[in-house]
Amino acid sequence: MMCGLEIHVQLDTNSKLFCSCPTNYQDAPNNTNICHVCLNQPGAKPYPPNQYAIDNAIKVALMLGCDISEEVIYFMRKHYDYPDLSSGYQRTSVPVGINGELNGVRIHEIHVEEDPGQYKPDRGTVNFNRSGIALIEIVTEPDMKSPEEARNFLNELIRVLNYSGCARGEGTMRADVNISIEGGKRAEVKNVNSIRGAYKVLKFELIRQKNILRRGGEVQQETRAYLESQMITVPMRLKEDADDYRYIPDPDLPPILIDPAHVEEIRENMPEPAHLKTIRFVEEYGIDESDAKVLTSELELADAFEEVVKVADPKTAARLMRDELKRVLHYNKINFADSQITPDDIIELIELIDTKQVTPEAAHKLIEQMPNNSKSPKEIGKEMDIIGVVEDDQIENAINEAIENNPSAIEDYKNGKENAVNFLVGQVMRLTKGKANAGQTNQLIREKLDQL
Repeated sequence: MMCGLEIHVQLDTNSKLFCSCPTNYQDAPNNTNICHVCLNQPGAKPYPPNQYAIDNAIKVALMLGCDISEEVIYFMRKHYDYPDLSSGYQRTSVPVGINGELNGVRIHEIHVEEDPGQYKPDRGTVNFNRSGIALIEIVTEPDMKSPEEARNFLNELIRVLNYSGCARGEGTMRADVNISIEGGKRAEVKNVNSIRGAYKVLKFELIRQKNILRRGGEVQQETRAYLESQMITVPMRLKEDADDYRYIPDPDLPPILIDPAHVEEIRENMPEPAHLKTIRFVEEYGIDESDAKVLTSELELADAFEEVVKVADPKTAARLMRDELKRVLHYNKINFADSQITPDDIIELIELIDTKQVTPEAAHKLIEQMPNNSKSPKEIGKEMDIIGVVEDDQIENAINEAIENNPSAIEDYKNGKENAVNFLVGQVMRLTKGKANAGQTNQLIREKLDQL
């Protein structure tokens, strides 16, 4: 299998690419964010390209390791007849970035173009609010050899786009999926709008194309549509070649020459890409790659980790932030950036654990109260009455009480039921308000039961 992707990503700009219309097309009533320019009315001329959109395209290209074109950038008219294009053509630039790489997949090019409107064939209506919004198209080489590789690439790309701050998110990202097998002709599946969808498309197309070849047929070079409700692809039309679009330079738009000094300014101010940060975390802090990937899943979380490890052990911090912190964030359905948890909070919690002022079990409960809480971990722990070291004689008294009050647990243990010990540990934790160390308590209970 050979798979290449053409990924369309909406850029997060306040105005459209060639006019001043707002870009909140999803919130506005149909056909209200429009003007004579983005409707391509007779005599209307486009404004010069949105500078912020061009800069964002350069930033994403740099984060994907692309070379920025030193040639003159100009916009082409790509002609095709479809209801969502009031002009009959789409403006698309020549490449801004070339020869990039991500996750072992080569990036052929990145260029800028305008989004068409939203056509609903079942209703015969078009909403032009989206028409003219700035896009980048990221074109890969056909380097992906399985649906799993394509899914991994798209997941990694989402991380890069999130770090860049340039994109509107996966919900506005669409991919054209190109697939061929055994050196045959390729099918292109248009406008797949999710990572899960791209994975399902590739799974289905693998089976479909293999079945055609098995029956002695030939796979056609065609454009297909993905029916998400049925998880199948269906034919739309025979695949066009570049000549079919009758590309011509747009005479209404000036050429652009990108200043190398401006490119370097963008490079200096952009964040370190997530995939490169992951590699650095492993090398610099000696943590596992799986931990590093979780910690770099959000730029703010990665930045917090680097603040924490200035005073805390990297492996301890990574373990706490990957397991406990991410668990709590996931449960609350929030990102770290929205949690109001600070690096100082995490440092204080690690100190409480290291100095044995709270047990790991108590810390497990304490961290659950930290999101959107203005109090420090120590203040939260005091309110919960879980801070403090329990003396050995207190633990022993709690063990004796738990055993004395639960004679059936003794019988279960004698009969080989290991859950009896866990039950008694839970009783001791309740009696000590979570201040006892679970591992130590487990061992003490076993020793006590073996003597009975």
